[in-house]
Amino acid sequence: MNPEPVGSWRAFAGCNTRHGIAVANVPKANSTSVAEYVVGQMITLMHRLNRIDHTLRCQSWNNSRKLADESTEAAEKVIGIIGVGAIGTELARICSQGLRMRVVGVRHSSAAMPSFVTAVPLDDIFPMADVVVLACPVNESTRGLLNAARIARMKPQAFLINVSRGAVIDESALIKALSEQRLAGAALDVFEQQPLPESSPLRTLPNVILSPHLAGITDESMQRMGRVAAEQALALIAGELPQHLVNTEAKADILTRLSHIGHP
Repeated sequence: MNPEPVGSWRAFAGCNTRHGIAVANVPKANSTSVAEYVVGQMITLMHRLNRIDHTLRCQSWNNSRKLADESTEAAEKVIGIIGVGAIGTELARICSQGLRMRVVGVRHSSAAMPSFVTAVPLDDIFPMADVVVLACPVNESTRGLLNAARIARMKPQAFLINVSRGAVIDESALIKALSEQRLAGAALDVFEQQPLPESSPLRTLPNVILSPHLAGITDESMQRMGRVAAEQALALIAGELPQHLVNTEAKADILTRLSHIGHP
């Protein structure tokens, strides 16, 4: 297995574990924000709203209005979610109960799928889904998951939305498919290289919506993250383990370290 890249959270946690330093996170704090981002981008892509807006501004009313003939509704369509965790579950709930979509998905854990998600094998998602959403963590099993072969199995009228990490996609293969119109469009919040280089072909593709890794950032999510982070910092000050300790293997060393700075 390749070592974790410098700067990754796992490398950070490993380093602190060796020194008995607690590492905690704030799970589910931005699940609603990311799920709503996906829904917004999905509707924008399916109704061609980004292209309609650009055409109206740069060409004419009539040319813009004609693009509506190519739009499609989300209702009764199939959305495939790769990574039905906290974000994927919230997204599935919105799409199933709010938009009347059929939701299929895969998850890494052995936990049962929510009742509104049909579990299917990973490779079955690509040919059946009208919208494919990547919401999985990046690791050795997901790096390059969406490769040229899997992209080729997607419907030409399908859309892709990535709120995972850029490394989950073979970006060159995706650019080629989008350029050749073998996919209808994509919304990308993350990229192989960040910030996205000025020279990236993604910047020139009219069927792609780009955003700078902000799907989880809203006023509400930042308040939630700040509050939970502060609560866990106060727990450490009180000599207690944080609620969402990541490096649980270091519990004993962390407690020992806390006791050495004046805590029982």
